[in-house]
This record gives sequence, structure tokens and C-alpha cells, in this order.
Amino acid sequence: MTTTFCDSGAVVLKAGKNAVQLSEAQYTQLINQAESAINNQLRVDVVAGYAGYSDANKKILEDAASSHAALAVITYDQTGYFLGEATNLLNFNYTRYTDAIKILKEKYTSDFLEGN
Repeated sequence: MTTTFCDSGAVVLKAGKNAVQLSEAQYTQLINQAESAINNQLRVDVVAGYAGYSDANKKILEDAASSHAALAVITYDQTGYFLGEATNLLNFNYTRYTDAIKILKEKYTSDFLEGN
């Protein structure tokens, strides 16, 4: 599969420098899961309409997907992190993800995403 909203580099950046390194296929799987979660939360297939979105909305989708995928990377193996570092990164990425979803759920944004 391919990814739409972000690439593995964005996930690696958000997971932090001490994160475990995954294969490209594993990053792709996590990003695809994030894209599906976003589609389900918004109740719109935003992957299908992605090409028509503004750069600003694409960046919000990138932020949401990379944060969602980074949560999985951090949770997968926390042995490389310093004390408290993983918790801080989990909190940061969870907040970024939920904030992005809130923005995308706002009426003017959701109407745009649905083509209204």
C-alpha cells in the first residue's frame, strides 16, 4: 500500500530521536491505520478526496496521521527513551492528534472536505 497524508519521515520526527527504527513497510502500515482512523472519525473518505484539498487542510491531515502513527511507534518499544521522555512524546502526539481531529470536525472544514 501507499501512504497519502504523510511519509515515514514525519512519523520518525514525532516519535523522537530515541524511537525504535521500523522498516518502511511497518511505517506504511501504521500510517495507513492512521488514515483509516481519521476517515472513520470524520465519517468521510478524506483519502479519496485528498488531491482536491487546500495545502492548509493537507497539513492538518499530515499532522493528524503522523501523530497517530507516532503514538504506535512510541508505544511499540520504549526502551530507547529516557525516563519520562516517552510519556511526554505520547502526551504531545495525542494532543496534536485530537486537536487536528477537532479542527477537521468543525463545520466549515468538514463541509469543505465533503465537497459542500
